[in-house]
Amino acid sequence: MTAQMTAPPETPAKPRRELVASVLQRQGAAIALVVVVAVAWLAFPRFGSPDNLRDLALQSSFLAVIALGMTFVIITGGIDLSVGSLYALGGVLAAYGSQWGFLAALLLPLLVCGAIGLVNGLLVARTGMAPFIVTLASLLFARGLLLAITDEGSTTYQIAPGSAFLELGRGTVFGFGYPVFIAAALCLLGGLVLRRTRFGQSVFATGGAEQSALLMGVPVARTKIAVYTLSGVLSGFAGALTASYLQSGVTVIGVGTELDAISVVVIGGTLLTGGAGTVLGTVMGVGLRNVIQNIINQIGTLDSNYQSVVSGAFLLVVVVLQRSLVRRR
Repeated sequence: MTAQMTAPPETPAKPRRELVASVLQRQGAAIALVVVVAVAWLAFPRFGSPDNLRDLALQSSFLAVIALGMTFVIITGGIDLSVGSLYALGGVLAAYGSQWGFLAALLLPLLVCGAIGLVNGLLVARTGMAPFIVTLASLLFARGLLLAITDEGSTTYQIAPGSAFLELGRGTVFGFGYPVFIAAALCLLGGLVLRRTRFGQSVFATGGAEQSALLMGVPVARTKIAVYTLSGVLSGFAGALTASYLQSGVTVIGVGTELDAISVVVIGGTLLTGGAGTVLGTVMGVGLRNVIQNIINQIGTLDSNYQSVVSGAFLLVVVVLQRSLVRRR
């Protein structure tokens, strides 16, 4: 009896489409950033100048620190609308505390903003309240506390010229400010924590399938409390860095920063539904947003208000593409 040879089945095309969709979702911001930078480099001679690149990196560092905390929150399926107010509050508290030395200027915003983030996490995790409502209340509370400290914004706390705290925001290495290296170190650490630790796996499990995570013994409540606390601490720290750079606690900053942070995280490939995302993608999202804004500033015929128009339109396109890619996967 002769054995019949059968040809191996053809590999279906569907897995290849899924692979392409996955790559576009996770690395789309990096691909777009490379293309936009290349075009800007050729079209605008000043874009590639050392001074412009240094300014671009410095301005990106503050948002990157805030967006790092937002990345953890969104991966768990949550949202944090308080980061903009905490950012401004952190700057004022740092300038206020600088009169008692470096440690007071650094620890005061971390403790206060971290405490507000802790309350956010407790309310979301223990009471089941919607993150949108909880963090919106915290946004109003932090902004009100800021106004109370500054007498309705009429008092601006200055950091003394000889203060050691100024070095944190104004010091440079190879021409780049300390905040650039601090933000890079924090993002590297955040990426390692997210990918290489049990806590990071709990973050993904919480956002991917919360009920399944509970059945598997994942500490969902503790994870949510931790990510909201982390978001508050990082927002306060970003405010302290900004105050050190500006040499004062500016009360009008932070308005709309929460929307910027959410947009760069989503542009970087993190799903608003939770369960998927990377810190590297968030960094690419920050870079892409700020490069686009920098290009708009270099086009003399466009008003700076176009930055918001372009950012909003770009975010809408990214969200639509994300939904399409997820369905393909």
